[in-house]
Amino acid sequence: MNELVISSAASLGAAVAAGQVSAEEVTRAHLDQITEAEPQVNAFLHVATEEALAQARAVDARRAAGEQLGPLAGVPLALKDVLTWTKAPTTCGSKMLEGWVPPYDATVTRRLVDAGIVIVGKTNLDEFAMGSSTENSAYGSTRNPWDTDRVPGGSGGGSAAALAAFEAPLAIGTDTGGSIRQPASVTGTVGIKPTYGGVSRYGLVAMASSLDQVGPCARSVLDAALLHEVIAGHDPMDSTSIDQPVPAVVDAARHADVSGMRIGVVRELGGAGYAPGVERRFREAVELLTRLGADVVEVSCPTFGHALPAYYLIQPSECSSNLARFDAMRYGLRVGDDGTTSAEEVMARTREAGFGDEVKRRIILGTYALSSGYYDAYYGSAQKVRTLIIEDFNRAWADCDVLVSPTTPTTAFRIGERTDDPVAMYQADLCTLPASLAGNAAASFPVGLAPEDGLPVGLQVMAPPLADDRLYRVGGALEAALAEEWGGPLWRQLPELEGVA
Repeated sequence: MNELVISSAASLGAAVAAGQVSAEEVTRAHLDQITEAEPQVNAFLHVATEEALAQARAVDARRAAGEQLGPLAGVPLALKDVLTWTKAPTTCGSKMLEGWVPPYDATVTRRLVDAGIVIVGKTNLDEFAMGSSTENSAYGSTRNPWDTDRVPGGSGGGSAAALAAFEAPLAIGTDTGGSIRQPASVTGTVGIKPTYGGVSRYGLVAMASSLDQVGPCARSVLDAALLHEVIAGHDPMDSTSIDQPVPAVVDAARHADVSGMRIGVVRELGGAGYAPGVERRFREAVELLTRLGADVVEVSCPTFGHALPAYYLIQPSECSSNLARFDAMRYGLRVGDDGTTSAEEVMARTREAGFGDEVKRRIILGTYALSSGYYDAYYGSAQKVRTLIIEDFNRAWADCDVLVSPTTPTTAFRIGERTDDPVAMYQADLCTLPASLAGNAAASFPVGLAPEDGLPVGLQVMAPPLADDRLYRVGGALEAALAEEWGGPLWRQLPELEGVA
């Protein structure tokens, strides 16, 4: 395998800035890797070969002109296909938007381009980000590079799999209930959900507006921090954007030290239903944090057990409202408009043909929860539970700097294993949902392989709002200690994909 594709984003950016390698050479190496790996992985919905090379040449021209480049200029990135980019289709993994090229860039996309980061393509996802396995995509399932019979998590499995398959050193994901963290956990990568409002949602195709958050994905903690710094910050185009300084995430990743930190282990996020290998690696990670100087205590957050039912009322309600815009009248798919059918019939036929089963399931559930006579009993009650979860977090923050848990109860499950059981699928998000409902910062960091199946396990770290830097302190300290123990990063243990050099 070309050494360029297994290098960190930080080292590639430094090499490009120093003129040791061209951005075009780096980009071509990753495009070649995409060509080799895609038949096994299916991480990308669109590969922007010519546009990526044009971006890379522009970076090389800037360097040749003596311009000071940013730390990630010339580094390839995979963009989740739920963020708009005028250079490629934005489908959200749905037939409803097949072939739609947006007329404007998302703020995050614009910031990436301005930083000289090379977008190599758009990644696969569960349709409209609804799912935990990337099996709900209208364009086929993405496969986990650790074992291609397994899922890469969801909804952002394409972004996580692209990292694990060395198709890009950086990726962008979105996290509504765990869609960055859960894929990171099962692919052995790093995934960060910033504080809600810390990264602009302008140009993100909305699914659940009070929950959606864009975040960085990478193979290393420092790479994620550098990307976080690029995309974060206030945006007047987003009314939910926080007008506060970006936390010092890069400094935290570079000078990772947990000595004196008070870390709370959440009692309710473990036990029955958690795989033995997941619990073993989690306990070992907590013991390692203790040896590194952290003060570890157990914390009880009783309402976390109600996060799953509360989420699966709030999220479908908001998606029912947001997806009402796909009505065949303005853009996207249009079915049955033969001049004899009514607008209502065209709309019904279009939504029937354009939406998949999971999207329909959540629209129906959300519409019911919001309907007259049921609003208070369902949606209103779920919002009250959400408030109780926030109060549990606030009590924990009085005693702890961060909270930790497994990221997901099991390692990657087999493709098709849970497709007929939506509740079992939803339970993959048990650990990640509380932080999403509260709007806290949260992350998943790889902590080893489960002994029973040799698949990656993630440690979830949760921090108070606008304390995103604490995530990187913990993640960086763990990464350095575990790399010393393993003789290198976890991704160096990845099995080679069949047919991929």
